[in-house]
Amino acid sequence: MAEIATIARPYAEALFKSAGPDAAGTAAWLDELAAVAANEQLRQFADSPKTTPEQVFTLVSGVLKTSLPAKAQNFLRTVIENGRLAALPEIASQFRALKNAQLGAFDAIVYSAFAVDSAALAELSGVLEKRFGRKLNLQVELQPDLIGGIRVVVGDEVLDTSVKARLEQMKAALTA
Repeated sequence: MAEIATIARPYAEALFKSAGPDAAGTAAWLDELAAVAANEQLRQFADSPKTTPEQVFTLVSGVLKTSLPAKAQNFLRTVIENGRLAALPEIASQFRALKNAQLGAFDAIVYSAFAVDSAALAELSGVLEKRFGRKLNLQVELQPDLIGGIRVVVGDEVLDTSVKARLEQMKAALTA
């Protein structure tokens, strides 16, 4: 079977072209669809030969928190009818990459030991954008084992200012 990325690429590119100036709105409902499609039980239900595409569509659209616009419904029907529900998370990822490339931005994951409020996140965003030299879309994930500080991942670059990393450095220096 072909790689999931290869399967997802034409869907992401076509959706990006059709989204036009509403790429942010499209990304919002696409991310929600991708989160639902990542569920293993849903994919097993969709892959069952006894299940019709309309049943899968009804289930997916019923699980969503918001109602889908007409474009989203058509896209979801196409994905389901072509048996590509499992590729939806990758489609969303590639769509986000296309949107970010158009805006000149990059996705960044900030791992923190504690919750970060919006004011601190806005300040951190400015500092990180200067440090990495590009516009960043920050996403915060809690990781209590860091003890304190943050760890930022932008593509293949990592900035680790966590207490855990500093303790590891001290351990390496003391045992060397």
